[in-house]
Amino acid sequence: MTNSPVPRVQGILESCINVSDLNRAQRFYQSVFGLEVMTSDERFCAFQVGHDVLLLFKIGESKKPAQLAGGIIPPHDTLGAGHFAFAISPDVIEDWRAFLAKQEVTIESEVRWERGGTSLYFRDPDNNLLELATPGIWPNF
Repeated sequence: MTNSPVPRVQGILESCINVSDLNRAQRFYQSVFGLEVMTSDERFCAFQVGHDVLLLFKIGESKKPAQLAGGIIPPHDTLGAGHFAFAISPDVIEDWRAFLAKQEVTIESEVRWERGGTSLYFRDPDNNLLELATPGIWPNF
């Protein structure tokens, strides 16, 4: 085995969670985060989040391969609630608190990190754990 350098990745392009009711979840993510749908069908919905993509798959719909004109997407269904964090600026955290309250979204927990960041945790309708995080969470953010 040679000691070849590891090719670099540029970041995480897609994050995917499973939802029980695709229409309900789509409405939630549009109303709470103002996300724009890039594409969707009866199986999934893809939202643009800056340069990234948030995929919502109806539970069970990604258990089978998806045949596309350009190839096959392998099965990738997951079980249980997922988690992801949206990056936010510290100067809008109070705006988010007020907006979530107005949307009747309960903040489950708040963490103030030793690097100076703050995280607000709450759930979507499928019990996925969502986070709004300010810089100071990780060494790279």
